Amino acid sequence: MKTIRYAFWAIVGLCLILIGLANRDVVTLRAMPEAVGDLMGLEPDIQLPLFVVIFIAVGAGLMIGFLWEWVREHRIRSDARGKAREVEALKREVAQLRGAAGTGKDGDDVLALLEKTG
Repeated sequence: MKTIRYAFWAIVGLCLILIGLANRDVVTLRAMPEAVGDLMGLEPDIQLPLFVVIFIAVGAGLMIGFLWEWVREHRIRSDARGKAREVEALKREVAQLRGAAGTGKDGDDVLALLEKTG
């Protein structure tokens, strides 16, 4: 299994290296159109190799997707916390009932409770 995992990551790494080598040309990224930049007197441009831009875009997309899913699943996590609290309360109640009832014949707690009440 480890060999398959290492082979997979080696292939992924090789693909990333090939993408980087194929996209080494420098590109200019602009934060706003030239006309707007000229009006404001700002030119927020940066020059980066294209593969860096691609990797940053993929990373940003992954982070946005993870955040989106985390927010979307808030209700599910909230329900799970509520169910866990309910289970703990029921466990405490069962333990309390077992302690109050004592032990019946053959260790049967229900019979012990019935004998005390009946």
